[in-house]
Amino acid sequence: MTRPASHLHPRVTSYRSRRSSVSTHQQQTWDRLWPQLGAHARGPDGPAERLDTDAWFGRSAPVVLEIGSGTGTSTLEMAKAEPHLNVVAVEVYRRGLAQLLSAIDREGVPNIRLVRGDGVDVLEHMFGPDSLLGVRVFFPDPWPKARHHKRRLLAPATVALIADRLQPGGVLHAATDHPGYAEQIAECGDAEPRLRRVTPSDPLPISVARPTTKYEMKARAAGSAIAELLWEKRSS
Repeated sequence: MTRPASHLHPRVTSYRSRRSSVSTHQQQTWDRLWPQLGAHARGPDGPAERLDTDAWFGRSAPVVLEIGSGTGTSTLEMAKAEPHLNVVAVEVYRRGLAQLLSAIDREGVPNIRLVRGDGVDVLEHMFGPDSLLGVRVFFPDPWPKARHHKRRLLAPATVALIADRLQPGGVLHAATDHPGYAEQIAECGDAEPRLRRVTPSDPLPISVARPTTKYEMKARAAGSAIAELLWEKRSS
């Protein structure tokens, strides 16, 4: 049976192709833990089915989705600080996922699961409406050239999809060091009628305190300002 084409988002990827390798130890950890802690957003027959997060985590808890988790520095520290939340980290690159998986194993962090693939696929097919307490998107690829702006993840269609997947009171938290992209994200978030802008000082159901990553330190050293952008899904 042929699956219908998605109508929620164009099939334009928001990530760059790159080669990466993992160490022998990371591969051993991957072989041991990925079947339990990992999933793929797409398989040979198309997109993955809807996730049963209660079964996957072995408990019922609010779910936070992080799109583009990189090597997992923020993912790991924020999950450790909020053990009452189930965290699903999405990343395209296997090396980053392998690094996070090894850190999970080394530090014994039980509340993280991993998905390899495109964040839009995950939002469209693996989660339903009102299913997420939070969505985090930290330092997505800015695609700075104008002809590539269509590849930016946080565009109106994806922000609308995130708003649909957030439960009332749920939070979208984005961060970027690219001023042009920050402006676009702000415009998209403010234009989405189901979202309202909030600040870190507002009472929110998830933490918005991020650890400072090596990438962010380099950006700050180069004089780049970091934009923190927050919205809450309206109750009605």
